[in-house]
Amino acid sequence: MSSDPLSLTLSALADPTRRAILARLSLGETSVTELAEPFAMSLPAVSKHLKVLERAGLITRGREAQWRPCRLDPGPLREVSEWLEHYSRFWDQSLGRLEKVLREIQAAPAEDIEP
Repeated sequence: MSSDPLSLTLSALADPTRRAILARLSLGETSVTELAEPFAMSLPAVSKHLKVLERAGLITRGREAQWRPCRLDPGPLREVSEWLEHYSRFWDQSLGRLEKVLREIQAAPAEDIEP
């Protein structure tokens, strides 16, 4: 597995359970037990998902007595967003060119269009 930050983040985001965990953490910090409640899996399985998210830098885990709060760290998500923005501009430009061609075709008299 690649260890560059973008690859780690994208790999972590590839799993729907981890995305659901991040969605929950976007509401505020919570414990592993509370994070595990909506999932039909064991606490150790949820902990494995949390380790993946932590390795990707998407969450941090603290320690307050017996409570281990998890917190969202949105930094890596910003990096993904910036990476995707390049492709968003590409598609916007490509679709803009396509729109221009379609308008030219629509504006052309019917006899100018080849069958």
